[in-house]
Amino acid sequence: MEYSSSQNYKLSELLKYLASIPEDARQRIPPLSELSQTLGVSVASLREQLEVARLLGIVEIKPKSGIRKTKYELKPAVVASLTYGVESNSRLFWQVSDMRKHLEAAYFIEAAQMLSTADKEELDVLVKKAQLRLRSIPSQLPNIEHREFHLVIYRRISNHLVFNLLETYWDLYRLTGLDIYTDINYVDRVWQYHARIVEQIKQGNYSRGLQILLEHMDLISQRERQAPRLSFE
Repeated sequence: MEYSSSQNYKLSELLKYLASIPEDARQRIPPLSELSQTLGVSVASLREQLEVARLLGIVEIKPKSGIRKTKYELKPAVVASLTYGVESNSRLFWQVSDMRKHLEAAYFIEAAQMLSTADKEELDVLVKKAQLRLRSIPSQLPNIEHREFHLVIYRRISNHLVFNLLETYWDLYRLTGLDIYTDINYVDRVWQYHARIVEQIKQGNYSRGLQILLEHMDLISQRERQAPRLSFE
């Protein structure tokens, strides 16, 4: 694939300015009128560039504190782009789901080895809370616990971009309506897999834990392909 010009990938004047500020600096960004003089860009153009920066999660804008640079996170830009992409073409979600499956598989052993005793206890608690929800009358879907279970496993990996992508998957999972799936027997099977994964992690059997994770992923993939696609609100 050829690109017509690298010009499309150049940062705006405002983004260049923001990138030059150290990430740990919390100083207030000057007003647009002042930045206009500093950067040699019109206020109108800066206003457009500022909105892009806000959508990317690079700055926060509050009435009293003004404009401040935030710590860089991949998630805001990816969520915005993929939300649009999936709304335009629902089949794109299955590609995101497949990417998530491969990311979790690739980083599982590394992630599991980094978990603390408290992390493992938290996973145990999530499994027990989910099982209580499923066995309550009427049964409740443990959607929050499902998201947290997977993210807890990976939250200590050194590659934070990977974690951002995993978070994005769960945001899209909710937006596509997959978290309202009501087959309690299926959901119960999923949490049986979760309980087995935790047990293997606690025993240090990381390869076996990965094998169970992959079996669990295959189960989820089958359900996702069969689930009806719901519109975003």
